[in-house]
Parts: sequence; C-alpha cells; structure tokens
Amino acid sequence: MPAITHGLPTTLPRKVTWKKSSHSNPNGDCVELAELVDQQIAVRNSRHPGGPALIFTRAEMAAFIQGAEEGAWEKLLE
Repeated sequence: MPAITHGLPTTLPRKVTWKKSSHSNPNGDCVELAELVDQQIAVRNSRHPGGPALIFTRAEMAAFIQGAEEGAWEKLLE
C-alpha cells in the first residue's frame, strides 16, 4: 500500500471543530472540514473519522470551491 504523503491522522490536531455541509447525505456519506490553527483547512470522510485527513491551504480550498461553483467537476459525475 502506498504511503500517504498529503494527510494526517484526524486524531491530530485534537482541538478542531469538524463541520458538515447542510447538504450532507443522510446515510453518512459526507465530507467534513475543519479550520486548523495555522489557517489551513483539513478535509476528512465522515465515515472514517480516524483519518486520514487531507490538508489544504486557504488558496487551494478557494480554488477548489470556485471550480465547483463554475461546474468544473461536473464531468466527473457522469
């Protein structure tokens, strides 16, 4: 199994508040986000709260959200 190079166990850091979208799937298939103390954003799968979590800068997350708003990922759902 390849090593995870852009994530960390979600037990660390311990003092973050994970948030789910109000559009989350009621079956628990959700993505959760948390703001870290260094202004980065952690992303995890709610079905696997123990990790891993992907860590993004604010600029990376802003670019992703902008792409989603503009429909850049729609072909992935076909």
